[in-house]
Amino acid sequence: MAIDRFLQHKASSWMTNTGENTDIAMSTRIRLARNLNDFRFPYAFSEDEALKVDKAISSVLLDQGSDVNQNFTHIDIQNIPQLQREVLVEKHLISPNLARGQHPGSVLLSENEELSIMINEEDHLRIQSLQSGFHLQEAYQAANQLDSLLEKHLSYAFHEKYGYMTSCPTNTGTGMRASVMLHLPALTMSHQITRIIPAISRIGMVVRGIYGEGSEALGNVYQVSNQLTLGKSEYDILRELQNITEQIIEQERRARDILLSNSPMMLEDRIYRSLGILTYSRLLSTEEAAKCLSDVRLGIDLKMIEDIDMSILNELMIFMQPAFLQQYSQKPLQPNERDFARAKLFRERLKEEKANSEGEDFR
Repeated sequence: MAIDRFLQHKASSWMTNTGENTDIAMSTRIRLARNLNDFRFPYAFSEDEALKVDKAISSVLLDQGSDVNQNFTHIDIQNIPQLQREVLVEKHLISPNLARGQHPGSVLLSENEELSIMINEEDHLRIQSLQSGFHLQEAYQAANQLDSLLEKHLSYAFHEKYGYMTSCPTNTGTGMRASVMLHLPALTMSHQITRIIPAISRIGMVVRGIYGEGSEALGNVYQVSNQLTLGKSEYDILRELQNITEQIIEQERRARDILLSNSPMMLEDRIYRSLGILTYSRLLSTEEAAKCLSDVRLGIDLKMIEDIDMSILNELMIFMQPAFLQQYSQKPLQPNERDFARAKLFRERLKEEKANSEGEDFR
């Protein structure tokens, strides 16, 4: 099946830990919300309208994708099992909203999984661009190029005064949400994050968990994104998010330096205890795995651990999620069975990484 390649235990290119400031900024995302003229919005349209919207959008990208140097795979969400939908959510390729959709919806995915176009989610069209590291401009350019291609062939719902019209008023205007996924263990351990989050919200930004609105900041991973889309240009939004993110990165670096200076032995002990748990445990909950992953990631960033590649941790952060574990096991798993499978996955992957590292040293 066309979807099979997107369900494998294989890292997307945005998980590869390449780019600027990847010790703190894990990935960058741009999302553009659009609707088509002459169709009611998804919360009010009929199934027939949903199918027509899907056909109109997907036909452009399947026929014209080469114009943006991309080949897309079209996946009908209603025709795949719920577990596969959840795997796509865990890989950040579709939203939970699309996975739960009650009317015909689909997603078009690029081969490298950096671009996904969700059809009939909250809006007719959601363009998503993902990049590894801190690359706001690169992610925006990829999304904007795709948006321009679609706008050549489709008539968008646009108001001269209010901009792009969307189902939710909070997206009206540019229709753009820009976000950076940040690993902030030192700011969390020092409790400074509780001061930073309210300060960020006062200047039109919002801080969420790893899977966006309503999700937890598992493993000290936070998403910082713009909250306002009306009254600001795309340039203004990107510039403000760039500035805020740079300040947070600098504060995290200072907090790490203080931790190293004040209690280096305690920090090293915490990091290696977490590495031991991931390497040898027989049962691992999602919360414990995320906490230990955060510690080990910090250990790699601080050069305390040198024989584990960071990209392995990026993969495990995704592959340890409930749906992925069940997809990998090819059967439904109860919570305790998932904890066992998660621990097994970590043991095998870290053992394989250690063997590869020792082999390279030997050579």
